[in-house]
Amino acid sequence: MRAHDICSKAAGLVAGDRERTHGAKLPNHQNIADLWNAYLGAQLAAPLTPLQIALMMALLKIARTKLGEFNIDDFLDGVGYTAIAGEIGST
Repeated sequence: MRAHDICSKAAGLVAGDRERTHGAKLPNHQNIADLWNAYLGAQLAAPLTPLQIALMMALLKIARTKLGEFNIDDFLDGVGYTAIAGEIGST
């Protein structure tokens, strides 16, 4: 799969099925931040933000590329989470 194809497919996922399934990006990532903040509690120096959550999800996808077999979904999702981080950061 070419880089352009990966970006195009990731764009379709971020704006299409995933948004219908998981809801709007900012509230979804705020919900994740709220839950992770509650779980981590006093271990955090400061509460996690939706932007940090999106970036950490991209890092999770990058981490998954280190083990197991090649899985194009790791790259598609990584591009998607990076784009979501950019969208959240620019609002």
